[in-house]
Amino acid sequence: MKHRLNYRLVILVILLTGFAVREVALELRPSFLRPGLHLFAYVGNTADGTLSAIDLVKLSPAATISVGPQPTGVRANPAREEIWGLSSSGGYAWVLDVTTNRVVSRIPVGSAPYALDFSPDGTRAYVAASGSNTVVEIDCAMRAVIGRARTGRRPWIARISPDGKLLLVSNRDDSTVSVLDADSLASRAVVPVVSAPEQIAILPDGSKAFVTSGTLNEISVVDLKRIALLTNLSLDGTPSDLILKPDGGELYIPSSNAHGLLIVNTQTNEVGDFLLLGMSPSAGVLTADAETLYVSDSAAGHIVPVAVDSRQAARPISVGQAPGASQLTPGGDILVVVNTASDELAVIRAKTSSLITLIPTGAAPRDLAIKVF
Repeated sequence: MKHRLNYRLVILVILLTGFAVREVALELRPSFLRPGLHLFAYVGNTADGTLSAIDLVKLSPAATISVGPQPTGVRANPAREEIWGLSSSGGYAWVLDVTTNRVVSRIPVGSAPYALDFSPDGTRAYVAASGSNTVVEIDCAMRAVIGRARTGRRPWIARISPDGKLLLVSNRDDSTVSVLDADSLASRAVVPVVSAPEQIAILPDGSKAFVTSGTLNEISVVDLKRIALLTNLSLDGTPSDLILKPDGGELYIPSSNAHGLLIVNTQTNEVGDFLLLGMSPSAGVLTADAETLYVSDSAAGHIVPVAVDSRQAARPISVGQAPGASQLTPGGDILVVVNTASDELAVIRAKTSSLITLIPTGAAPRDLAIKVF
């Protein structure tokens, strides 16, 4: 009788364990993800020239792919089952087929590229080559350069307008922004802006662009209807990132040396608020409903959730060493953060602001993209 009771107890424990595992798996599985779909994060590792493919359902590394020296500019093509990126040392764009985790193309673009952008329909990619003073247009289906144009000196990034008509390139050594026709790459204008311009954010209606300085506590506001400088806006710190509200009404600017978050009213071109957040706020990501902004504090090793409407910072989430780039999965269930100094990806349950796990990546991870396929 005693043996029979123990046997039943073992069976009961096994069944309960199975149910518990199933419930945990269902809880962690993003709400939007139907059976048969995959959810992966792709992390570019600058020190070893690899891309880490990480399964965000199984919460484990799936593959490590060699993409070339100093990978940067990792982006998911919105229309194709591909991840694109650049080799800043190799001078080419690489294309990864996510269904096979193989690099299917390497496209020469010019010396020292750092970032790329896609047209809204995903049919074209644009890359500024900093060492070549050029910008190129790539046909994503043919995986070939179909246009090339001169820019100013040391172009930093190229950004396409939401309607796909204009291409903006920040020229760091000229302190200008080149404005080109996105189809023909013909020059429309060259606009003087802040010293050493770097990042660009364009309003959803295409009316304005905001351009950061890499050396000064300033951003430029460019009128894209008249293609002219509106103003240079003074800030209380050097901008580290630009995060635009989906409706375009506000611009959120983490600043490491100001130890906080600057909030710009994009209609009046004025700094409306400042939130003291921590030691070194460096990057951020905003939820689709614009309710919560997650800010990476690279020096403190945590993420600070900020309630946008109330301007209140919640309790920080400890994630690892030197967190940087972050993204939310579609639906906003999971937040992933690259820890650049501890070589890992932090996975956070967004609803509870709690760390789920840390997943190892390659050496010195930097850029991040998420893809559903």
